[in-house]
Formats: sequence, C-alpha cells, structure tokens
Amino acid sequence: MAQSNTQHHQSGATPAGNRPSEGWDEWFDRHSRTFFIAPAVTFILIFAIVPTFYSIVFALSRVKFSPDGLQFRFVWFQNFLKQFVGNEQTHFLGRLEGLSAFAWLFNIIVIAAVLYWLYRSVRNGASWVGMVGRLISAAMAIAISLLLGATLLSGNPWGTLLTTLFYVVVGCALQFVIGTGLAFLCSQPISGKNFFRVIFFIPLMITPLGVGYAFKMILDITKGPFQPFWEFIGLRDWAWSTDAWAARWFVVIGDSWQWIPFIFICMLAALENVPKDHVEAAQVDGASSVQIFRDIIWPQIVPVAATVILIRMIEAFKIVDLPNIMTSGGPGIATESMSLHSFFIWRANDYGMSAAVAYMLLLVTVVVCASFFNYVVLKQLRSSHA
Repeated sequence: MAQSNTQHHQSGATPAGNRPSEGWDEWFDRHSRTFFIAPAVTFILIFAIVPTFYSIVFALSRVKFSPDGLQFRFVWFQNFLKQFVGNEQTHFLGRLEGLSAFAWLFNIIVIAAVLYWLYRSVRNGASWVGMVGRLISAAMAIAISLLLGATLLSGNPWGTLLTTLFYVVVGCALQFVIGTGLAFLCSQPISGKNFFRVIFFIPLMITPLGVGYAFKMILDITKGPFQPFWEFIGLRDWAWSTDAWAARWFVVIGDSWQWIPFIFICMLAALENVPKDHVEAAQVDGASSVQIFRDIIWPQIVPVAATVILIRMIEAFKIVDLPNIMTSGGPGIATESMSLHSFFIWRANDYGMSAAVAYMLLLVTVVVCASFFNYVVLKQLRSSHA
C-alpha cells in the first residue's frame, strides 16, 4: 500500500479535487475555435438567416403600406397558387390551351423515358433517399415536358419559367461549346495564343449593365455602329425588339459574350493539365486530332467540364440585367426571366407576390442543379476516379 502511494506521488498525478486553477490564457486557448468562428456565425445569422426568414413571411402574406409601416395579412400559399391557377398563370407558365398531337407524342416519349429511368434505378438497388431525389427530379422533368407541350409545341406563348430555362439550357450549351473550342485552340502550339488569351478574357471584366447597353447600341438598326451592315443585308426596317424569338436570341448572345471567357479560362486550365505524353503517344500511333480529343483529352477534362457547367447554370438562373436593359422583358413578356418577373412585381409594391416568385425560382434552381450535380457531375467524378 505504501509502495502504491509512493508510485502515485512519483508519477506526478494530482487528485481531481486538487487541480490548479486554470489561467486566463489557457482558458482562452481552449475556447479559441469558438471565438474565431463566432464572428462568421454572427454575420451569417444577421445577413442570411434573418432576411431569409423575413422573406418567407413576405411570401406567405399580403403586404400593404400604412402610416405605421407595413401591414401583413397571412394568406399562406395563395401567392404561390396564383402562379399556377390564378390570374398570374399566363405570366408564369404561359397560355395553356390544350396540347397538339405532336405535343402529346413528345410528352408520351418523355414520360416513358422517365419511368424507365426510375425502373432501372429500382433494379440497380438505389436507396430510399436516392429514390426520393429521383422522384423529385422525375416530377420536375414531366412537369416541364407538359409545359413545353402546352405552350411551345402547341403554338402558345410561354411564361417566365420557360424563358428562364431557355436562357439556362440554350445559353449554357452555346457558351460551353464556344468556350471549350476557344480553349482547345489556345492550348495548341500556335503563335500569338497569349494575346488571344487576354482578348478572350476582357468581356468577363465588364459589368452586365455595361454589356446590356453595349449590345442595345450595337443592335440599333437605325443609329448603331453596325447600321450600314444591317442596311446592306436588307434589315433596314426590321425591329428585332418586336420579334419574340429574335429578342430572346440576342439576349442569349449578349449573355454568352460575357460568360464565354469564364468557361474559356476554366477549360484552358483543364486542357493544359492533360499529360502531354499521352497525347504524343497517340500521335505517334497515328490517331487523328478528333480521336485524340475524344478518347484521351475529353475523359480527363470531363469532371472539370461538368463542374463548370453547374456553376454557370446556377448563375444563369439569376439573369436579370441583360433582358431588363436590352428589352425591358419585351416584347410583352417574351424575354422576361423569373428574376426580372420578381423585380417588376416588387417595383409595383406587391412584395408578397414578388417573394413568392423568387422562391419559385429558388425551387426550380435547386431541383435542376441538384439533379445535374447528382446524375452528371458525381457520375463523371466517380468514373474519373475509377
């Protein structure tokens, strides 16, 4: 027993009740992580969570001005329902007046493809969490298919939802193809490629407001700098701003001119990281440039490509500057995105409806981008690591 006490004393152990008091510096060091992260958490709470909660209150209410400030009357989901079945349906979805025969065929094909995809997911042993996500993505795909059939494929005008998706799908596809093509050219051993790298990057440094005004001036048929060219090709009396499809395409072109440099820079970095020995070995074996790009270069840059498209899609959903400056959403609402739709309603002091449209945009963005991330980006990342 005495030997045990001696060993305990020699080991330097101190009974719990006789611990020395903790100094200020030791206490601060033990809680330093909390102190360092507290300012960031505080700012997030103040500038993100609180406004988000407040905007939800707006979306679920009818807001009126009074001498005492804003008055809220809860209407729950009426602001959202009006986008689908109320007086805002034509603005948000378009004019729905039945499906043509071609629209029916298109929808049957899409629904069959979606159901087959769900069937394969079940057979491959997808988890219940994965199936819930797939069901949400499938519901969104079928809803967009039905909306396309009832509007575009049946000769009816569409609303701001499909206009936004047009900017995202068509715009991002065009930008990716051109940006990747330019990056591939500048990755080749050609003279003056450093000069072109700088030139291609300049549009990204211009504000969207400046891009909108620049394209509006360029496209002026009567007074713009290209007026002789428009007159030469016989477009002297043509007003592109009154043509719905021409206006949409010119907005896409203006947006593409600004954002192609972003894709160009990202893809150029990916292309320059492709091992040169793989390419040289294929050249020695007699492979053509198309075969080298398809079989060697593309599999190595596809994870970067998928990520770049995802980032660009998220940004494209928020497009508001160009259609506002170039066309003010016209003709009619042909070029009006959901962000611009929400802005116009907000400017009319209907804050509840504006918040509802903004949350509809958030829902569409989350579902589309999450679906793309899970079924395209992650798939490519897994295949690249396999």
